[in-house]
Amino acid sequence: MYLVATRKGLFTVVGGEIVASAFSGIPVTLVLTRGKRWFAAVEHGHYGPKLHASDDRGATWAEVGSPAFPEGADASVNTIWALERSSGGLWCGTIPGGLFRSRDDGATWQLVRSLWDRPERARWFGGGADEPGIHSICADPAEQATLRIGVSCGGVLITRDDGETWRTQSEGMTANYVPPEIASDADIQDPHCVVQCAAEPATLWCQHHCGAYRSVDGGESWQPIEVPPSSFGFAVAVHPHEPDTAWFVPAVSDDMRVPVDAKVVVSRTRDGGQSFDVLRSGLPQAHAYDLVYRHALDVDGTGTRLAFGSTTGSVWETDDGGDTWRTVSVNLPPVYCVRFAHEA
Repeated sequence: MYLVATRKGLFTVVGGEIVASAFSGIPVTLVLTRGKRWFAAVEHGHYGPKLHASDDRGATWAEVGSPAFPEGADASVNTIWALERSSGGLWCGTIPGGLFRSRDDGATWQLVRSLWDRPERARWFGGGADEPGIHSICADPAEQATLRIGVSCGGVLITRDDGETWRTQSEGMTANYVPPEIASDADIQDPHCVVQCAAEPATLWCQHHCGAYRSVDGGESWQPIEVPPSSFGFAVAVHPHEPDTAWFVPAVSDDMRVPVDAKVVVSRTRDGGQSFDVLRSGLPQAHAYDLVYRHALDVDGTGTRLAFGSTTGSVWETDDGGDTWRTVSVNLPPVYCVRFAHEA
């Protein structure tokens, strides 16, 4: 079972079939399916972004508290762009680049001022959006006080003291959208998506605006990886038990955001990025112009089932690690997020 969040609603997929829907006609930008309570981020037009929660695995939803900047922060939440659960509560990343925390399962939220007040934040800027945004939150299961976040454009940051202090962790990343003399500046990097291996959280993977990267030291350093047929893209997923196994969905480039040769493929490595299999079976191989957003690819707890959705409203799934794919739908609205249901 997994949820597909789209520009016009939220859909539940079981056994390769769409079995339920919610929020019909309303953009759902993100879902969180870890824990007994699930969350959906909903864009209510002029009402702004709101959070809804489900305590019955998506059967019903009710509005709960939503993150909001306090008076004096000179900002308002434009988009809820990241949601994650840790032993210390719930975390939410937004556009603009605010990180919020809830200790009461979403009833109330507090801005993490230690991050918001960092002087380096003044150097952050928007990538595809007008303002910088926090899109990736990795809660370390081995170190409860450790959290890593990805910011476009602000690099990767880490806290090891439960959000009290932060440090930028973008060593090894390079940006080609700035003058060469500041291309390695840690505070202006644009990681599109950052994920960590659940069983070995020191191993992280990143799809960057300017390529793909891997870290085996908890983000202290990043090594570039060449992903065929292209290292540009938005989505990356890592096997929950095998840190050397990861999947990417490539596009041509920043200025040509379509699949290479108009063929949808998933690129998989099983050896830490040294080599890749370009997986095509069951995916469209002619006149396909699907782009996959950063949250629209997911892998389940076994590491064998994956699903992803595209900007054309197509959804594909696999139960053999990507060797073969099945089409679930080609008629959905543009897909923002795909998330497998996790055990409570």
